[in-house]
Amino acid sequence: MARPTTLEKSLAYRFADRALLEQALTHRSFGTPHNERLEFLGDGVLGCVIAGALYARYPLLAEGELSRMRAALVRKEALSGIARGLGLPAHVRLGEGERSNGGNERDSILADTLEAVFAALFLDGGYDAVRDAILRTFQAAFAGLDASQPAKDAKTRLQEFLQGRRHKLPEYRVVATKGAAHRQTFEVECVVADLDLRDTGNGASRRAAEQSAAESVLKKLGR
Repeated sequence: MARPTTLEKSLAYRFADRALLEQALTHRSFGTPHNERLEFLGDGVLGCVIAGALYARYPLLAEGELSRMRAALVRKEALSGIARGLGLPAHVRLGEGERSNGGNERDSILADTLEAVFAALFLDGGYDAVRDAILRTFQAAFAGLDASQPAKDAKTRLQEFLQGRRHKLPEYRVVATKGAAHRQTFEVECVVADLDLRDTGNGASRRAAEQSAAESVLKKLGR
């Protein structure tokens, strides 16, 4: 049996089918088979595990509070931080152009790759194995949750920040859509006219892209 890779050691899981792990680490810029389908599956698996853990951990919280906490745990920036903790940037397989542009450190690529890795682990070892791996890697993130102050999404935080300073609310507009109808990616621009701030975000839905754009603007505001 092949020796476990450093990533497998970080996950505390050894793949029976190494080809699955290799595909999970392959960005579409590198070639095929790439990890986009695995990313789709991993998003669902991750959401299920996190939802189950929150449901068990906080039996008195309402649905809305649980949803906000889950959103905080699975947002792009949170996932990319966990990916870096696992050493994922060193393992992502990118095309030459994407790598030269720093793609292996880009939050969106790291978050997507992490989801794909969880999908590969699910297919290789089953639900119990991926649940254990996710709960281990999210242990610090769970510990940092404050049930008395559930996390708000980026659009809500930006809106409250602006309202508190008597600024006009941000405007969101779709600037581009890419991909086939069943697999579209949206690019949305968030504009805060009062502060002459704007930034864009991407997502698999308009809502997700708006959240990403709002998060980018919040970063510029130091929030």
